[in-house]
Amino acid sequence: QVQIVESGGGLVQPGGSLRLSCLASGSVFSIGGAAWYRRGPGKPRELVASITSDSATTYTDSVKGRFTITRDTGKKTVYLQMNNLKPEDTAVYYCDVLIAGVPYWGQGTQVTVSS
Repeated sequence: QVQIVESGGGLVQPGGSLRLSCLASGSVFSIGGAAWYRRGPGKPRELVASITSDSATTYTDSVKGRFTITRDTGKKTVYLQMNNLKPEDTAVYYCDVLIAGVPYWGQGTQVTVSS
């Protein structure tokens, strides 16, 4: 059985930073590629950033230069460093991790950017 748990969300002022973590536990030998998605209020789900097993990364245009996705295979954890946060970044953030070729999702973590 595999569990995916996101953490690190919270309330932050515009211009602030947060680091989200996504931990894979249970019957996990190793993690493959992964991605962070978000769903803002009244908006469709959006792919924010992805990382392949070779550590190649992609970002949606609105977060380029502000967000960084990384992964620590030893800790079976994927991170999303978010800097210079804006109110429009407010959303529930979800991670999607490939484990043995199968995608697993977490329950999400809320990020609220507000003064």
